[in-house]
Amino acid sequence: MRRAWPALLLALLTGCSAASGATSNVVTVVVGYQSKTINTVTAGTLLRAQGYLEQRLAALGRRTGKTYRVDWQDYSTGAPITAQMVAGKIDIGSMGDFPLLINASRTQEFGDGRTALISATGYNLRGALNMVVVPPSSPARSLSDLRGKRISSSIGSAGNGTTVRALSALGIDPDSDVQMVNQDPAVGASALRAGAVDALGQFVAWPGQLVFAGQARLLYDGAALNLPTWHGVVVRQKFAAADPDVVQAFLQAQLDATAFLNAHPMEAAWKVAAATGLAPEVVYLYNGPNGLVTFDPTLRPDLLSALQKDIPYLRSIGGIKGLDLSSFVDTKPLSALPVSEVHRPSNAGEVWFAGASATVTAPSPDALLRLVRDSGKQVRAAYVDDADTGTRWFADKSYWVYGNGLHPFDVESEARSYVSSHPGSRIVDYPTALRLA
Repeated sequence: MRRAWPALLLALLTGCSAASGATSNVVTVVVGYQSKTINTVTAGTLLRAQGYLEQRLAALGRRTGKTYRVDWQDYSTGAPITAQMVAGKIDIGSMGDFPLLINASRTQEFGDGRTALISATGYNLRGALNMVVVPPSSPARSLSDLRGKRISSSIGSAGNGTTVRALSALGIDPDSDVQMVNQDPAVGASALRAGAVDALGQFVAWPGQLVFAGQARLLYDGAALNLPTWHGVVVRQKFAAADPDVVQAFLQAQLDATAFLNAHPMEAAWKVAAATGLAPEVVYLYNGPNGLVTFDPTLRPDLLSALQKDIPYLRSIGGIKGLDLSSFVDTKPLSALPVSEVHRPSNAGEVWFAGASATVTAPSPDALLRLVRDSGKQVRAAYVDDADTGTRWFADKSYWVYGNGLHPFDVESEARSYVSSHPGSRIVDYPTALRLA
């Protein structure tokens, strides 16, 4: 795997050359995004669907007399966005924490190719945005059972970073104890369904989509690492210096998209689902008001601290060389704009009934189960928080432990650990949990 990092980056950079996006009166803004990475939707999928950037640039054009055109370029991971930014072919891009650091490291090797981190998109302070899934019939019951197995992951991605770090924490060498197969998320998902790999370590929304569709089972929740994982927005510094008003327009548009998502989470989920082909129930799992992702563009100190802690780890596995984080982070553009504080409602779960335009919340796992059981309505999805990590997950895909109440866990190993430390408790299936509530 250490050998794969330099080779991958070299391949991505081969054949790229710089290009200008502006004429005397026309400015083309090239935006690289990942449509299916739904914790970047406020800087990508939802932003594009709502037309906020075009609206902000049109207003800017009325002041400057210029015409602004947006060229949206969709990628499956952050690595090719970095390659295109190094080549001067993408002006603004969004990607996960590990790719952000690789982006900074790669662009700092080139004088005028440097990039700057200007905002966050979505985050999870425990790391639950990255997960490892296995086929439903897999004999694996914990991450340690993958020793000697084939794991599909996108090398250099946030999901790969969590997978490698989690394996290493268990004393499993990602280079020699498992076979890490470098694949794009969609390819890896197909390989998992076909039985060509034993597990898939990826970022949102691939684990949730596969589990919801009954094509996979969650084996490892990244929240077990208890390390923040997040995505952010980077801009080429040369572009930002030449067109600072465009950068401000982008950030204003990102704030527009963030405000819309937080105010209208169900409508936003439908819009993202329509643009990506993801199930709306899966989008809502991540992007709902109590979903796995918190949308806030602020470059919070705890997120930046997490980046700083990632640097030694990435360097140890050959992911980056030199890196000056202080010259990469630029909080000034966003600080000039009014950022609304994020308020997340408190509930233990939600039920999305068929035909409903909003979910119904539940104050406890037992209450959620009773709501599902006694409603007499068809349920599109029921969501509940993991009893240990707080990760919101599908209630019918969770492992329920009965004993002094009902306790949901998103992975089997957590449920078994709880049972072993609570004599008299036992794991029950979802229909039994509904009956016992």
